[in-house]
Parts: sequence; structure tokens; C-alpha cells
Amino acid sequence: MTTPDARHGDAPRGILRRRSVEASMAVLDDPDRQLRRTLGAWDLAVMGVAVAVGAGIFSVGATAAASYAGPAVIVSFVIASIVCALAIMCYAEFASTMPVAGSAYTYSYTTMGEFVAWIIGWDLILEMLLASAVIAKFWGVYLSDAFMLFGIDVPAVLTVGGVDVAWGPVLIVAVFTVLLSVGTRLSSRVNSVFTILKVGITLFVIVAGFFYVKAENWTPFVPPSQPAEAGTSSLEQPLTGFLLGMDPSMYGVMGILSGAALVFFAFIGFDVVATTAEETKDPQRAVPRGILGGLALVTVLYILVTVVVTGMVSYTELAASDAPSLTTAFVLVGADWAGRVISVGILVGLTSVLMVLLLGLTRVVFAMSRDGLLPRGMSRTSQRFGTPLWLQVGAGVVVALIAGLSEVELLEEMINIGTLSAFVLVSFGIPLLRRSRPDLPRGFRVPFSPVLPIISGLACIWLMLNLTTLTWLRFLVWLAVGTVIYFGYSYRHSLLGRGGPAAY
Repeated sequence: MTTPDARHGDAPRGILRRRSVEASMAVLDDPDRQLRRTLGAWDLAVMGVAVAVGAGIFSVGATAAASYAGPAVIVSFVIASIVCALAIMCYAEFASTMPVAGSAYTYSYTTMGEFVAWIIGWDLILEMLLASAVIAKFWGVYLSDAFMLFGIDVPAVLTVGGVDVAWGPVLIVAVFTVLLSVGTRLSSRVNSVFTILKVGITLFVIVAGFFYVKAENWTPFVPPSQPAEAGTSSLEQPLTGFLLGMDPSMYGVMGILSGAALVFFAFIGFDVVATTAEETKDPQRAVPRGILGGLALVTVLYILVTVVVTGMVSYTELAASDAPSLTTAFVLVGADWAGRVISVGILVGLTSVLMVLLLGLTRVVFAMSRDGLLPRGMSRTSQRFGTPLWLQVGAGVVVALIAGLSEVELLEEMINIGTLSAFVLVSFGIPLLRRSRPDLPRGFRVPFSPVLPIISGLACIWLMLNLTTLTWLRFLVWLAVGTVIYFGYSYRHSLLGRGGPAAY
């Protein structure tokens, strides 16, 4: 057992026991659980762009315009990007101070205690597990659409032993599980190629779309609030509206805020980049540059696409579509050819998104396992490849099963609430670590602390409150399951609580 002192924090007792920064860094010395440092700032920036620019760039803006904000969805994106930028600066400071795998989980362990760290790690598993499965599912759907657009008839579902299996998601998860298992550096190079391709396709679509833009489609910029579509349940409206007893509505100022909560999905993944800090060369410099550079590029791309889609056709025409997207806008203006280009762009985009999410999922589980909160055997790394080989394979199998056998896309908003909860704790953690350990060298510092970190945390809470009530109910169930696991297993097996290596 450790004793409290100025450098090692609290004694490891109780659910709020904290681990010192030195202890967090000391776990890097375990030869059986080491990750190789192979990534640079460019790799991290590409990774951030890769995970953020996927199918969402062609669909989420159109969906938010149609159902929530109209042309003012542009403002929704600006709000979401500002909130994300504030949170990402907090991640950058933590990652440059403690370049260890685990992201928000690791940072919370040093600032808020073990139970909070467990909960946020549990949330990150929710975010990345569901995001990986949802993206894999969408990849299979868009692969089938691409085959149809090019006149190729390939069934999307195969029957195996009497069970219908979507083979597309299983295939793509298997491919990237193998790539990630044999080395992060190789995966990063493959990812770079896909990312450059999809950014090129996105820019082409933006330029082509500008030729069809009409200024009158941006009027009214903020459509007046109106009742939501008939049949919309009270549980499907934002939690704020539910608590205030408001009837479900769309458009207006509340629509802009609800749209911001929805399009925030487009920015998830930058926290995943922070999980690779342990595999980054010169992380104090590379992590902040990579994360912030990637976010800047993604924000510009999303806003340009949104300007195009809302300028090409009226938001009312998008709302009349069952599944509004950028393709819908091109079809409505008679440019059917764009469907093929966009379908290829989506496939390429989703491919690299999935790779980064699978990487992030295993790195969070790896960090929690190394600390004893999950079985320690899961964190052993391959001496040959320098990756958590069997953990990566196991995660791939789980994601493939969920994506291939279930309708996981129905839980899409759960990804947002998992991400935002992590952002909240990381934001509030910055002032706490600044106060307790002002002596630590920091490769990047959030300006105007503690004001900006506190604003970041409150803004993320506001976005969470604008997610649907049904999403909140599902989230509470997930937290309840995590709490049972913590007290049933993790509390008793934690290395910190047992005075093991993680305590020093």
C-alpha cells in the first residue's frame, strides 16, 4: 500500500482511490504489456480525419437539416465543432502530460479516482464497441448499394446454419482485425491511403455540388418551430424538452441545439486518437499537433458539405425523403451520376473509420486490463508484433458478431452519449490536475484555464441533455451493468487497491 504524499496522491483505499501520474507512467515498464512507439504527428492527424470523415459527412448534415434545423444546421455544426475543439484541447493537454494508453479512463484515474475512471472506461467501451459495430453494419449496406449502382447482383445476407448473417460487416471487421493485430504502423499506412482517397472524393463532391447551389434554398435560414411529425413519442424528444413537459417539436432555436447534439456524432473519434499516445514518438509534441490539426480539417470539410447540401435543395425537400443524404440532393437536381461517386466515397470513408475505432476499443480495454480492473491476461502484448494480439482478435470477433447478427444501428445515439460523458470528465479533470500537480511538464496547455475547460464540460453536458430520453434510459442501464461489474470484480482485483505495480 502507498501512503499519501505530494507526488503520489491519495492512499489506495476506497472507490475514490487515485493513482499518481508517476504510477500511470510506471506501467510502461512492464515488458509483457508494452506497446511500440511507431506513430508521428502526421499519423495521428490522419487517424483523426479517418475516424471523423465517414458516411456521416454525406448523410448526417442532410438528416439534421431535414428533421431538426433546416439551413441553420450550419450553425449546429459550428456549435458542435466548437464544443469538440474545447474538449479536444483538454485531451491534448492530458495526452502530452501522460502519454499512456486509455485516454479519458487513464486521465480520470489520476484526477477523480478509480470508480469514476472505471465508469468512464466503461462508457468508452460502449462508445467504441457500438461505433465499430454500427460502422461495420453501414459498410455492408453501402457495399450492397454500390454493387446495385454498378449493376452487380450480390446478396447482402447469407444463411449459415439457419441464421441470417450480413457477410459484409463480418468481412471488413476480419480484414482490419488482422491488420491491427500484426502492427499499428502497417495499419496506419493503409489508413493513410484510404483517408487521402476519401478526402479527395469529398472535395470533388463539394466542388461539383456548388454548381447547383441556389441562395433561395437558404431562406428561411432558421425555419420557425413546428410540431414534430405525427407519431413521435415523448421519449424520442430531447431530455430537456421531456423534463420541461414540452411537446415534441422540430426547427427553431431548439432544433438548432438538437441538431448540434445529433451532428456531434460527426466529430466522435478524436478521443480515440488520444488512446494511441503510448504508441506515439515524441507524444508531447505529436499528440496535440495531430489531434488539433485533424479537427481543423474535418470541421472545414463538414461545414462545406453542409453548405452545399442545404444550398442545392430546400430543407423541405430533404424532409420529404425517407433517408435524406447528399445523394438525395444530387438526385433531386438531376445529377444522378453523383450517386456512384458518393457510394464509393462512403465505402472508402467507412473503411478507415472502422480501423481507428477497432484500435481505440482495444487500447481502452488494454489499459483497464493492465490496471487489473479487467482480467490481466487480456493486456498481454505479442513479443513479435508489439500489439495486444489476442485482445485485438477477441474484440474483432465480438464486433463482427454484433454487426453481422443484430440491428445495432438502432443504438446509434448511444455512441454520442458515451463520447460526451468522457468529454465532460476530461474537461473538468484539467483544472483538477493543474491544482494538484502544477509541477508536471506539459507539452500543450489549454489556454484560459480553468475557464475554458469548465465551459467545455458544461457545453458537453448541454449537448447530452439534448439527446433523446430513450437514449438516456439505455445509458443508465449500461451504467448500472458497469457498476455491478466494478463491485463484483474490478474493485477486488484492482492493482492499485492491492498495492501492486499500478500503485506506485
